[in-house]
Amino acid sequence: MPLRVELLGRVKSSGAVRRALRYAFYDWTREMPKSKRLLTRAGLLIQGYAIYAGFSRTLIWPLMWPKGASLYAAVFLVYYLGHCLMNATLTSEFVRKTQLEAEQIAARQIQQSLQPENLEKITGYEVETFYKPFRDVGGDYFDIIELPDNRTLFALADVSGKGMPAALLAANIQALVRSIAIVAADPLELARQINRHLIRYTPSDRFATAVFIVLRRDSGKLTYVNAGHVPPIVFSSGSTIFLEATGMPLGLFADAEYQPCQAVIDHGGALLIFTDGLPDSISEENPENSLRDAVADDLGRAMSNLKSLVDPEINEDDVTVVLVRRTANSTSNGVLAGN
Repeated sequence: MPLRVELLGRVKSSGAVRRALRYAFYDWTREMPKSKRLLTRAGLLIQGYAIYAGFSRTLIWPLMWPKGASLYAAVFLVYYLGHCLMNATLTSEFVRKTQLEAEQIAARQIQQSLQPENLEKITGYEVETFYKPFRDVGGDYFDIIELPDNRTLFALADVSGKGMPAALLAANIQALVRSIAIVAADPLELARQINRHLIRYTPSDRFATAVFIVLRRDSGKLTYVNAGHVPPIVFSSGSTIFLEATGMPLGLFADAEYQPCQAVIDHGGALLIFTDGLPDSISEENPENSLRDAVADDLGRAMSNLKSLVDPEINEDDVTVVLVRRTANSTSNGVLAGN
């Protein structure tokens, strides 16, 4: 054990040294606007010239001018001029980044408020969620909405891109789902209306995959539309059923068609909904098998098992997971005919 601790300490210290060297030789001005970058380099050149003048004892080579105390006063003034120029550009960049970080913090807080935190208990079911954005804000969206007639809507979307633009579109989809669900909480209608909205009001390079699932709590029956999303998985009676795509991603084609389908969660079964950030973060060769094993081996620890699969070394996307477990007994199983 001491040897292992010593080796771990060496690895950590070497990692810190490599990180320090990388930061030391990194050109931080690359992240500045071009004008500020030029001013910063001009300040560095002026300071360098002042140091050269101090050693060569002249400001205008080959003329030895000025001389004596005037030279050192002039060198100091030139150096200080370069310092002020560089300091001004760096300070303005620091202020700009501080404001940007403050905006990102506010955006993250707003986005977190849009995600359901305190999940309402669903009789006969247990629901767990996990959301981890790759950056401060992410393009994943999920929602759980209780509907009339003993139904529950599960909505999950994955917006193309990352960061603030994706987060804004995800918030837009969240508002659309909430508003449409009040009038017509039907997966097919949700997919059609949101697709039309994205086609009309978002740039052509922005789209989203999504899945809308309505659960009938008394029977475990699922009615779903999968708009180009990674297939959710139904675990039931020892088998796994993938809810494959039934249409194109939202926001790509105005005339896209979507097909509603049905499935059933048996008592003791589960429904796993997730974004592609989850399988993409699994370092094992067959992520699909890893997901199935994580849930099928022990439903009680399924969410913990799924979280442990996420490898931070290869994770490059937002990760969202919704796990729905049914706790009673039933005999229905399988995918039912689509409408």
